[in-house]
Amino acid sequence: MAAGGLFSPVKLANLSDVTLPTLTPSPTPTPSPTPKPLPTWPLTGMPGDIVDRPALVVKVENSSDARPQEGLDSADIVFEEMVEGGISRYVAMFHSTLPFHVVPVRSIRPMDGPIASWTGGVIAFAGGKDRFKQIAQDDGLQLISTGSGLGRVDDRVAPHNLAGNPEKLIARADADHQLPPPPFAAFTANGAKNTAQLTGSATSQLTVDISSIAQPRWKWDDASGRWLRWEYETPARVVSGDQLSAVNVILVSVEVVMQPEVDAIGTHVPESIVVGQGSALLASGGMSVPITWKKDTETSVWQFLDASGAPVTLLPGQTWIELVPTAGSWSVS
Repeated sequence: MAAGGLFSPVKLANLSDVTLPTLTPSPTPTPSPTPKPLPTWPLTGMPGDIVDRPALVVKVENSSDARPQEGLDSADIVFEEMVEGGISRYVAMFHSTLPFHVVPVRSIRPMDGPIASWTGGVIAFAGGKDRFKQIAQDDGLQLISTGSGLGRVDDRVAPHNLAGNPEKLIARADADHQLPPPPFAAFTANGAKNTAQLTGSATSQLTVDISSIAQPRWKWDDASGRWLRWEYETPARVVSGDQLSAVNVILVSVEVVMQPEVDAIGTHVPESIVVGQGSALLASGGMSVPITWKKDTETSVWQFLDASGAPVTLLPGQTWIELVPTAGSWSVS
């Protein structure tokens, strides 16, 4: 033990002689790229290989003599309207899928231009009053009622046998009608719930009375996740035997005004007034919810709004819109 203290002095090493370890900085992780959303078809919201082509609108008959129709199950959107005598006809819009034939094609009505003008596409039909054709043309649609893409089939009787070939009809679109249609609505993505599923009530059936003759029913089918269409109590089928169905069904209350034009037996032509706004019902995913419809002008897009005034969301897939006269009715159960 050294004198004067308990410990011996320790000689510290010269720090300049000490070799320190080299620290290697951790690499900055590369962020994962944000997945690019898949392109979707504007009338259905379904992803796919999008084809740059215009929409095709076809007038399709729905009398008992017209059933079963052909090609109607391929339409992206179908409007059902009341015509003379209380029967209904369809305004079928094709874009994402083009069937071989659409049968039977029938004549144009005064509301067809305002119903479909927002697509900016081609409308195929079998004749009609000059004023009704002029309305559709003034609203910006290209009219096709004769020529390539339209022809009679042998397995039906006239006038229920006019067939339209969608590929040939779209090929006739002129330079002013080449653009694809704008989006019909806001569609959900990645399995998200839509407006009806988020805010609606469970629904198994939609009972619609357009008239004493036109009484479609929509019944929810949980297995397919779709609404199945019935003509009153008869399943509505196409020639393949498949039952007509939809992912979204929208019931729209409209005023109906009789026009001076008459049909062959003197019955006045009714017009569904689709400019304005009114009550509606959205059914999707086995749920339904009251909404509001709005259309500012004949050429503006349809708007469907929730209770707060915001646009509703639809599930991706086919949509059917029932134009129900205010004198008619609908109920849910």
